[in-house]
Amino acid sequence: MLSVRSKMEVKEELKKLGLHFVFVDMGEVEVMEDLTTAQIELLKDALLNIGLELMDDKKAILIDKIKNVVIELIHQTDESIKTNFSDYLSEKLNHNYTYMANLFSQVQGSTIEQYIIAHKIEKVKELIIYDELNLTEISYKLNYSSMAHLSNQFKKVTGLTPSQFKLLKSKSRIAIEDVGKIETPNNEIDNSEAL
Repeated sequence: MLSVRSKMEVKEELKKLGLHFVFVDMGEVEVMEDLTTAQIELLKDALLNIGLELMDDKKAILIDKIKNVVIELIHQTDESIKTNFSDYLSEKLNHNYTYMANLFSQVQGSTIEQYIIAHKIEKVKELIIYDELNLTEISYKLNYSSMAHLSNQFKKVTGLTPSQFKLLKSKSRIAIEDVGKIETPNNEIDNSEAL
């Protein structure tokens, strides 16, 4: 679940099924009842009807949580982390980063760092389009070491410099849920300082 609307839809579906939830959060739901197999199937069907999927595989759930942490940190908060992202992710999800990174790579076919970079570049595009911050401010906001590092990473991912992107008449962006699924023009992305 990536949005407030998704959470509201899930709550509504739970109510329709007569289930009482303790909480509904990004990628997580806790209900008061012990669900029967029939209730689980009804819930799966109800979620599929609203474009969501019930995951009960612990590894799939962890990958979903990793994605949600990245999306929340880059797109939905102005929080700036003071530590490196691997430590932040380990602390936030209470798992060893190496384990999470290996699992993510096995299942997704790309690294967590590449996923982070893809989201950061989408955020850079958004901020360029809004035209409220200059490139130096954008690089600071997204924790790049310098404007040059942001520009180099942007060009490797998009094939354009941020200035060239800004001059485009139609600026293409990717929906948040699709970021990281698309191959980059040049797979040699600089993973250093991913966040």
